[in-house]
Amino acid sequence: MITCVGDPEHDLTGEDPQRWLLTAEERGNPSTDLPRWTAGNLCIPLVHGSEYFDRLVEAVERLDEGDHLFFTDWRGDPDEELRPGGPTVAQLFTEAVRRGVLVRGLVWRSHVDWMSFSAAENRALDREVEDGGGVVVLDQRVRRGGSHHQKLVVLRHDQDATQDVAFVGGIDLCHSRRDDAEHRGDPQALAMAEAYGPTPPWHDVQLEIRGPAVAAVDTVFRERWGDPTDPDAGNPIAHVIDRFSRGRMTADRLPPQLPPPPPCGPMFVQNLRTYPAIRPRYRFAPEGERSVARGYTKAIERARRLIYLEDQYMWSAEVAQLFADALRKYPDLHLVVVVPRVPDQDGAIAERPQYVGRWQALELCRSAGPDRVHVFDVENHEGTPVYVHAKVCVVDDVWASVGSDNFNRRSWTHDSELSSAVLDTTRDQREPLDPTGVGDGARVFARDLRLRLAREHTDRDPGGAEDAGLIDPAAFVATLEASADALDAWHAGGREGPRPRGRLRRHRPEKLSRITRLWATPVYRLIDDPDGRPLRLRRRGSF
Repeated sequence: MITCVGDPEHDLTGEDPQRWLLTAEERGNPSTDLPRWTAGNLCIPLVHGSEYFDRLVEAVERLDEGDHLFFTDWRGDPDEELRPGGPTVAQLFTEAVRRGVLVRGLVWRSHVDWMSFSAAENRALDREVEDGGGVVVLDQRVRRGGSHHQKLVVLRHDQDATQDVAFVGGIDLCHSRRDDAEHRGDPQALAMAEAYGPTPPWHDVQLEIRGPAVAAVDTVFRERWGDPTDPDAGNPIAHVIDRFSRGRMTADRLPPQLPPPPPCGPMFVQNLRTYPAIRPRYRFAPEGERSVARGYTKAIERARRLIYLEDQYMWSAEVAQLFADALRKYPDLHLVVVVPRVPDQDGAIAERPQYVGRWQALELCRSAGPDRVHVFDVENHEGTPVYVHAKVCVVDDVWASVGSDNFNRRSWTHDSELSSAVLDTTRDQREPLDPTGVGDGARVFARDLRLRLAREHTDRDPGGAEDAGLIDPAAFVATLEASADALDAWHAGGREGPRPRGRLRRHRPEKLSRITRLWATPVYRLIDDPDGRPLRLRRRGSF
């Protein structure tokens, strides 16, 4: 178990985070209590649900009387086993309540189950945790057709702040998430598209945060929890359903916020969020907040050599235009994207609009850099596609983010999202020391995150000669291309002979007929990828 211990040897004075991170003015939301950023943090990427869940159990079991456990979720399944044989989510949280821990949760109320969402499951988590003594609010304070998509858990210790920890990223506390690097799926699986099989393989990332940034994540939770608007605001049907189903409809008052943990690492962390412009307004974001979009824009505009993305969707012309502009401006810049092979649900209505959005986005990028856009999907060693649910971005091995937001207009304007941008002050000593040549250097956290993901996708061991083809941006691109080409050729040849190592395949977007595009495009723009910006920003085409 990691404990956050103050370390005065981390010298942050020589770093100017403003070159990469948003200022308070650039965030554009003066109503929030969030700090612009925090220094002195330690961040650890937890790749796959099994690693995250195991660390979560360990951290929650250390809580005792007077401590705080706050969480938000898009979907929660009370019976999801966080380790083989348990505890389940409900068991872990209710046992914490019995020890005197203050447990409070915000879970998206969701839509009806026939739309393949999570209403019944989220109400079940609400009831089980409430029956155990905690408080969970089903939160429907969203834009029409929107969702609360944040996934965070923050644990505060009233007697020892060095143990405080927050978890932020893309992993829900629900079925199908407890997979590992072998990608055979979670035994407690959700039904998905047939291509993914009965236990769909699932690739995802969560970030463990220690240091002063934990208090900032606490503030993210508290701002939503303390907003005075009825959680069923604007939805009288939901109000009636929740009242009869015993859903929690009011939030109690939280105790005063505990002091921030002491500095314990070399990293700046900035919380980036999306909240739409809605009525009634959020008290903490009356015009919404689009710091996710603004934070990515600032970082990507600084990119010179390599942008590495893992994303569930990767669509939206507005988002793709940002990458296209960067590709045109810098001829040495490469864009590497890892996406799912097919959407998560079968059927024309589920698939075709997504194909339209992705095709538009990728074609826009490829027109700007025809030989510098590299798109892959992933399969396990049995050849089953892996559903890429991760939301990761690494820019030039300097700036990195892990969060709940996808690279689409919905995530950047319409749903509630939370991402953590990390700027490590520790320079990486592996060549090339400064890939861009502009003096930023390579940073340990960003480079290690990219390398860890690449090693898994190419079946390489960490360290030594195995990393030689992954560190330099040009060599990295060549290695991924060669790995995907070899696996594609093996499949094309009837899968004869030994399977090449690696799990990457070249991603080939579905080609759609003109008639399909005619009906799927408006569905995509109105339902799959709506716009939650105020009208004045839509007219200007800005975030």
